[in-house]
Amino acid sequence: MTFTMPQTFPSPTMIDTLRALADPTRLRIMRLLARMELAVGELAQVLGQSQPRVSRHIRILCEAGLAERRREGSWVFLRRIAGGDVPAAVARLLEQGEESDPAFAAQGQADHLRLGQIRASREVRAADYFARHAGEWDVLRSRHIAEGPVEEALAGLLGTAPLGRLLDVGTGTGRIAELFGDAAERVTALDNSPEMLRLARARLQHFPPERVDLVQGDFAALPFADASFDTVLFHQVLHYAQAPELALAEAARVTRPGGRIAIVDFAAHGIEELRDRHAHARLGFADDQIRALLGDAGFVPGAGTALAGAELTVMIWTGERMDDSIRRLPARRAAREARGT
Repeated sequence: MTFTMPQTFPSPTMIDTLRALADPTRLRIMRLLARMELAVGELAQVLGQSQPRVSRHIRILCEAGLAERRREGSWVFLRRIAGGDVPAAVARLLEQGEESDPAFAAQGQADHLRLGQIRASREVRAADYFARHAGEWDVLRSRHIAEGPVEEALAGLLGTAPLGRLLDVGTGTGRIAELFGDAAERVTALDNSPEMLRLARARLQHFPPERVDLVQGDFAALPFADASFDTVLFHQVLHYAQAPELALAEAARVTRPGGRIAIVDFAAHGIEELRDRHAHARLGFADDQIRALLGDAGFVPGAGTALAGAELTVMIWTGERMDDSIRRLPARRAAREARGT
């Protein structure tokens, strides 16, 4: 599971912050992180320094409360801490430094050009992945309606109201997070696969880093606090759940009262091949099944929308989170017991 690495050192003081910034390399790192989240190896590549040396700078910035680390598999990513008076003041200071210090501005421009190489490298890796898997995906896509009409229908059901804090569960390539990113205050794209998160990162890297979080985690044990999100989306992911009721119980837990959920998945079908070739744990869902699952989790279900294809029908279900902290407790307890926690 991806997480912010625990901070075992004392809370930083203003002196700690000023000391952390009193180094040209760390100033460069902070300007780079203002543009995008970066892996430690990527930072070393842009800075032209060894990874151990960059790691020491990163530790100082994290101890000063200016940056935080996230682990995705064997990769460690770094992002600046946004919000709060000190981080905001540091961001303004660095912007002013580029305006008033020609040497600092020139270095920043050179670093920005190297960031372009990082972006391009991510896109190349993503394109290679798609090329290797295009055939099997094309076969599956031929069985159901194209993504375009499904996305249009989903957008229509969500309406024009702001999505607020949006959680895209099982983000995969990041397509849905990208589609609705502009309508959200902040997007969290979650997936259990580090490889998928790297694909999503390549797709979402044009968004400001303070508006997108990429998190590795399990949809049956979401690594978020209660009532963290206004909108939760499951796009073609619930059929991978061995226990969909646990995934929806977790979704309810992290959705604020009055918040919304949308589920895009297949209607119940009998194509057993999808279990073996595509690892589907569930062969779609019946309308009354999803409505019951939503209700048990603490959502008021809306009407389902059906979009028929050649062999598979795509369904879209929506729901609104009820304001009843008591009703969701049995679902949360069942989820914990199933996880053995």
